[in-house]
Amino acid sequence: MNFSPAIIYLATALPPVILGLIIWKSDRFQEPGKFLFASFLLGVAIIFPLDFFIIVTEHILAPLLHLDIELYRDWDPKTGAVYPSAEAAFQNFFRAAFLEEGLKFALLIFFCVRLADLNEPMDAIVYGTIISLGFATLENFEYVYSADPEFSALAIAIIRAISAIPLHATCGVVMGYFFGLYAFSGSSSKILLIQSLVIPIIIHATYNFLVDVSDVLWFFVLLAAIFYARSLHLKLLTLQSEKKF
Repeated sequence: MNFSPAIIYLATALPPVILGLIIWKSDRFQEPGKFLFASFLLGVAIIFPLDFFIIVTEHILAPLLHLDIELYRDWDPKTGAVYPSAEAAFQNFFRAAFLEEGLKFALLIFFCVRLADLNEPMDAIVYGTIISLGFATLENFEYVYSADPEFSALAIAIIRAISAIPLHATCGVVMGYFFGLYAFSGSSSKILLIQSLVIPIIIHATYNFLVDVSDVLWFFVLLAAIFYARSLHLKLLTLQSEKKF
């Protein structure tokens, strides 16, 4: 069945935009649209340094570690081939989760934190999520419009709307929560700062790994991560309404 290009485009672009608007509107003291738009575009621009780091990771670092990335790319459980666990761990935890979440974190800590309007913990959640969704939007277009012809572009867009897009938003919320507490709690402890990077990496990498090896487990992990992020979001909303920050 042929679907209108407009429907495919909307199915690709709207889910991250809608999630971003929900997070933005949930803030009692909403951030200026111009700063959010700039953060979204910076999230999109992550692809440029990411592409460079991917080249370094796969063509320089992986061989140094005696890893054959092609084994992972070509692995198919139907052939009975042994799962290349070392290569899979490297790709899922370092090449994907660490690089992507690390670049989002860098934007949050080096750009957003300098904005005068980032003046409470909830703002860090908003900016962290918007950055994540900027990257997720571009990634969504790459997956949908470079899909194998045997797959429906619309089906891929819909699947990603209930999987990868919420994953990126979840990581943004979690990153922003811990970063916001670190920035505004007055504590000199670096634990919160470390958590703001490490926990999203763990969530992202675990999801990626389970997508490889299971048809179902990734979904339950994603649901658990979404509920976890939602609980953190609600906690800050409560503190905000009580003017604890």
